[in-house]
Amino acid sequence: MKHFHFSRRELLQLAAGMVFIPEISGKAMGRGTDADRLDDLQVVRMKASPFALEDVTLLDGPFKEAMQRDGAYLLKLDPDRFLYYFRVTAGLQSKAPIYGGWEAHVGRMLGHYLSACSMMYASTRDQQFLGRVTYVVSQIGECQRANGDGYVGGIPEGKRLFIQIAAGEIEADRDGLNGVHAPWYMMHKLFAGLRDAHLYCGSKEAKGLLMGLADWACKLLANLSDAQFQKMLACEHGGMNEVLADVYALTGDRKYLVLAERFNHKAVLDPLMRRQDDLTGLHANTQLAKLVGLARLFEVTGKRNFRTGAMFFWEEVAWKRSYVTGGDSDHEDFFPIGDMGQHLSVGTAETCNAYNMLKLTRHLFCWDARAGYADFYERALYHHILGSQDPETGMMTYYYSLKPGHFKTFSTPFDSFWCCVGTGMENHSKYGESIYFHNMQDLYVNLFIASELDWKDQGLKIRQETNFPDEHTTRLVVSCNRPVEANVCIRHPQWATAGLEVAINGKRYPSASKPGSYLKIRRVWRNGDAVQGSIPMELHLEPMPDDPAKTSILYGPIVLAGMLGTEGYQSPMPYAGDNQKAYAHVPDPDVPALVTDGRPVSEYVQQVANKPLNFTLVRAGRASGVPLMPVYSANHERYTVYWDSRRQQGSAE
Repeated sequence: MKHFHFSRRELLQLAAGMVFIPEISGKAMGRGTDADRLDDLQVVRMKASPFALEDVTLLDGPFKEAMQRDGAYLLKLDPDRFLYYFRVTAGLQSKAPIYGGWEAHVGRMLGHYLSACSMMYASTRDQQFLGRVTYVVSQIGECQRANGDGYVGGIPEGKRLFIQIAAGEIEADRDGLNGVHAPWYMMHKLFAGLRDAHLYCGSKEAKGLLMGLADWACKLLANLSDAQFQKMLACEHGGMNEVLADVYALTGDRKYLVLAERFNHKAVLDPLMRRQDDLTGLHANTQLAKLVGLARLFEVTGKRNFRTGAMFFWEEVAWKRSYVTGGDSDHEDFFPIGDMGQHLSVGTAETCNAYNMLKLTRHLFCWDARAGYADFYERALYHHILGSQDPETGMMTYYYSLKPGHFKTFSTPFDSFWCCVGTGMENHSKYGESIYFHNMQDLYVNLFIASELDWKDQGLKIRQETNFPDEHTTRLVVSCNRPVEANVCIRHPQWATAGLEVAINGKRYPSASKPGSYLKIRRVWRNGDAVQGSIPMELHLEPMPDDPAKTSILYGPIVLAGMLGTEGYQSPMPYAGDNQKAYAHVPDPDVPALVTDGRPVSEYVQQVANKPLNFTLVRAGRASGVPLMPVYSANHERYTVYWDSRRQQGSAE
C-alpha cells in the first residue's frame, strides 16, 4: 500500500480542496489481490482552486465583525460540557455537566465546535483557538483509547446501536435508525471535526484518531449486504460519503474510498445522476449533505455521473427551489416546484441548508469557474449566512422566516444547540474561504469583501479595500518584490446591468465585460499597482418565479426588507420542533400591499439621504412610508421580503 505524506502547506491546500488526489489506475484495478495498490497519482483538473484560509485576512467590515462575534462565543463555551456523553459512554467520569437544549440528549456539537475552532485558528492565527483544538483532540483520544476498538462518540445508545448494525439488524426511516435519531449524521460531524483539526491546525493526533474511527467504520460495516447498507441510509447520515472520501485523499488507502461510495444513497442520488428531480417531500438538508459528498467523490474518482448528479441538483435547488435570499425549503422539506408562493412561513430556509448549499457551490465553481456560481454564493452569503447571526449577541437562527410580517428568532448561548447552531459556529469562522480563487495564471476576485490575500505561489499580495455594499466600488492594491505576470479576473455580477468599469493606476482599462462573466486584466503587476473597480447598483424588482404577484425589492444584489415595527416581536424563543405551533399565539401583523401601477421602481422607492442602503416606500398605497433596509440587518423587528404587488391604485388592499 502506498501512502502519501503532506507538508503543512499541502495540508492547507487539501483543506481548500486543491490537493493532488489519489486515484486507482485502470491497470491496478485488474490485478486481483494487488487491486488495492496505488500506482500513480491523478487529479480531476480544476479550472480554479480556493486559497487556504490562512492566506486570506479579513479587514474591517461586517464580515470581520461577524467572525469576531463568533470567535468570542466559541471562547465562552466549555468544551468539557460538549464532551459529557463522549466520556460517559466510554466509561469515564465527566468533567462538567452537559449543556441544555438539544445537547442535553446527545453529544452532537463537539464535532462542529472542533471544526469551528480549527477554521477560526486558520482565519485569525489566534493561539486561543489552537489551544481549544489541542485540548478537545486530546480528550477525544482519551475516550477512543478507553473504548478500545477505534470507536468514539457522544451517542448514549451508540454501542448497542452499532452492535445491532454490524449484525445486520436494521430498522430505519427518515428520523431514526434502530430507535436512535440520525446517528451517522452525528458521527459525520465528529469525523469532520477531526479532519479539520488535522488540516487547519496540523494536528497529527487528530489524524490518528480519524484513522482509528474510519477503520472502526470499515470493520463495523464490512459484512452488510448492499441491500442492508441502503436500508440503513434511509435515516439521515450527513456527509459520510464526503468525509470518507477525504480520508481516502489523506491516505491513498482505497478501502476508505470503497466505504465512501457505499454511503451513496441510491434512492436519492441515482435519479439525480439521470437528471431526474424527485426531491419533493424530502428533507432538504439530508439531501444537501449527500450531494456535497457526491461532488467530493467526483473529485477523487473522476466518475462523470457523480459530477452530473451534483450539478443537476444544484441547478434544480439554486434556480427553481430557492427564495430570493438564497435559502430553500419550508419546515425543512422540499416542496413542489411552482408552489413557492404557498410556502412563505415561519419555517422557511433552514440555516443548515445554506451552509451545505454554499459548500456545494464552491465545488462546482472549482470545476467550471462560472460567474453564475459566484453570483448565487454572494446572495446566500450576504442574506442568509451574514443575516443568520444576531449582531448584538452573536447567536444564530434556525429558520430564516420569510412569512410576511414575521421576524428572525435567535438561539440562546447555552440552552439551544440546534443543528443550525453547530453549522452557525462554522459559518462565521470561514468567511475568507471564497473571496478569491486561482489557477496557475488567473486570480478570480469573486466577492467584494475587505480583505488581504497572500498569493504565496506567485509572490503577490492583494489588498482589497472596500465598503461594499454601502459603496459600489472596490480597490485592489498590489504588493510584490518583483514584477509578476498574472491575470486578475474581477467578477461582473449578473445584477450589474449598468456595467463594470475598471481603472488601473488612475487610467481607465479599456476592456468590456457582460453581466454574469469576468473582466480579465492581463498585465505584468508591479509593487504599488492599484485597480479601482466600480460596480453600480440599481433598484430593481425580482418577482417570485411561480407567483409574479409577489415581488421582492433589491438594490444591486441586496434584498431589501420592509420594516414593520416591533409589536409582537419575541426572541429568543426556544425551537420546539414545530415553529408554526411555537408562534401560534403571536398575532400576524397587517402587511400592506405594494401598489406599483406598473411604474419603474425608482418612482416609489426613495433612497434615504446619507444612508446608501436605506430606502423608503413612497406613493405605493398603504405601503407608503414603510422603511426598507437590507434583510441581513433586519434583526429585532418584524419585516417582509415578499410583497403582494398591485398595479392599480383602485385595487382593494
